[in-house]
Amino acid sequence: MADWHFATAYERISDTIGDQPALICENVIRTWAEYDDRAARIASVLTQHGLGPNSKTGIYLHNSNEYQEAHHGVCKLRGCPVNVNYRYREEELIYLLDNSDAQALIFQAAYVDRIDAIRNQLKDIRCLIQVDDDSGNPLLEGAIAYEDAITGATPMPRIERKLDDLYMLYTGGTTGLPKGVMYANGSHCSNFSQHTANLGVTPSVSVEDLPGNITEALQGNGLPVGLICCPLMHGTGMWVGSMITHLAGGAVVTVKKLGMDPHLLWSEVQLHRATLLTIVGDAFARPLLNALNEAHDSSDPYDISSVQTIISSGVMWSEEVKEGLLAHHDMILIDTMGSTEGGMGRSITSRKESSSTARFNLNPNVRVFNDDDREVEPGSGEMGMIATQSAMLGYYKDPEKTAKTVRVIDGNRYIFPGDFATVEADGSITLLGRGSMCINTAGEKVFPEEVEEVIKSHAGTVDCLVVGIPDERFGERVVSVVSRTSVDAVDDTVLLNHCREHLAGYKLPKNVLFVDHVQRAPNGKADYKWAKATALDML
Repeated sequence: MADWHFATAYERISDTIGDQPALICENVIRTWAEYDDRAARIASVLTQHGLGPNSKTGIYLHNSNEYQEAHHGVCKLRGCPVNVNYRYREEELIYLLDNSDAQALIFQAAYVDRIDAIRNQLKDIRCLIQVDDDSGNPLLEGAIAYEDAITGATPMPRIERKLDDLYMLYTGGTTGLPKGVMYANGSHCSNFSQHTANLGVTPSVSVEDLPGNITEALQGNGLPVGLICCPLMHGTGMWVGSMITHLAGGAVVTVKKLGMDPHLLWSEVQLHRATLLTIVGDAFARPLLNALNEAHDSSDPYDISSVQTIISSGVMWSEEVKEGLLAHHDMILIDTMGSTEGGMGRSITSRKESSSTARFNLNPNVRVFNDDDREVEPGSGEMGMIATQSAMLGYYKDPEKTAKTVRVIDGNRYIFPGDFATVEADGSITLLGRGSMCINTAGEKVFPEEVEEVIKSHAGTVDCLVVGIPDERFGERVVSVVSRTSVDAVDDTVLLNHCREHLAGYKLPKNVLFVDHVQRAPNGKADYKWAKATALDML
């Protein structure tokens, strides 16, 4: 019997429903057989360049069919795909590709100049594969055109894989630098397969069960069609939107256009009869609701009758927005609480069942512990830190952070991602947020220290603190409180241009607030409470 493994599972599905759609993007439809074949050809090219088990390949692409083909192809050779944030600038890219030990990079043509600027500093990269787009950029010297790689390669033969093959996803760390969260591929795949029940497909106990369960679903109510509204480069998009949908035998719909276009997304729902949408909280849900309202008010409503489920992960999803969506159509709204380190709980809302913002039912084997490692008593009002018995192995090349996050209590191994909560009398929890000052803006994590250091590197500044301020659309927006050498030393435009040279766009402060003096604690530590109060007073 074959071990659980994403590549092996997808191969079983391809053999079962090869003529069914697997990938849909801008009306390019790839069947499961085509999906598996194209991934096998990418795997062949990578193996020809010396990549093998546990080798790392960066995927630096926008949402597309190619992103998922590349991801599947890397898993096929028992390699480890590395998600690369397409908003990263040169310094951030160099760090990520070096930290992950990437030996290959599959990148968007739009970023040719960025890759060309750093390629001499990427000493371990053996293979560059360029995906064409409408940027008009020529093929980078020494790179392989993606479609040439597909057409010129012989599909890599199928192989036996191991349960403990490395899989990881990069996420932000407390220092602001991304960290690779490690899993065993097989355990991760087995866990995800249990979530197919949300999509109407019986969860499989083993890889061998997949064909029967998917055939049963196909012959019954049909297979899911999932539209991913958020980036595949993040866990919500790839894990919830793509991988779980694929493990249910479903088709994954993506749009290449960057930025949130709710009317385009609803048009895709209508065109492809999507049954599932994957979003990240109010940053996506509110514009989607506004678009539905606009279409309704103009007497040209979207046909969203196919939608059965909307799943959100990453940030809290407000009750009033859920109610607004349900007013347009009866569906199941699933609000999941978790992080790259592990899932913790969920809240389900429908026309028959409502739930409050930040109230979640815990997953099995999830606990809330106080500072003394005792479980928080339900209804006590005591704050504790959420711990989950996740399959996360640790952080790649960071034993110190792993030791702080992975702890053993009463003989059980727990993961502490850093979320605080209180436990209600009924056993549900109210999420309070991260213990750190991590800013979550539209699903993107922004760490104050990283932005502060860039701002302070400008000669006209003296000191700086960065905080997150509540924002209706994005959840939080980044705000900087800055002191400068003189009133004329620097203004907000100059400072933002300076930041833009070093940081991804989503990390840039939405507001730059100047003060005479940035207050700190006597020991020199940041006084974020003061900074946030000051920012709120000035805005």
